[in-house]
Amino acid sequence: MTEKTITVHLQQQSDYRFDIHFDDNMPVLTSDEPAPLGTGTGPSPVQLLCAAVGNCLSDSLLFAFRKFKQAPEPIHCEVQAQLGRNEQGRARVLKIAAKMKLGVAAAQLENVERVLSQFEEFCTVSQSVGQGIPIHTRVLDVNGVILKD
Repeated sequence: MTEKTITVHLQQQSDYRFDIHFDDNMPVLTSDEPAPLGTGTGPSPVQLLCAAVGNCLSDSLLFAFRKFKQAPEPIHCEVQAQLGRNEQGRARVLKIAAKMKLGVAAAQLENVERVLSQFEEFCTVSQSVGQGIPIHTRVLDVNGVILKD
């Protein structure tokens, strides 16, 4: 992969509320801290981090299944960030847990073990974030059968 630069512009609207501009073709996204700092009129930076990790993991899982011409859709992903304080008493994301659920039974899919053993390696965001924040990924099928933990 050749190197590429992604640019996002943020413009403060008031207090902790920012408009996020991605490019000319995408709608503006507003972020805000929850009360008492902000007013919660948009997702917080931690929620955006969770969304980025979950979105990239979901994309990577879909990509890995599609490499084998399999259709696991619709994929559902829930991401939780555990917040706490580091040794210096600063608020930090201590760990992230992603629970992914396939839209079909695992028995309907081929190469499930192979897909599950490699899909996380395709995820640019979780592989990058995971260098500083532990990320635990769990995958279940539509029936709740745990396929990866």
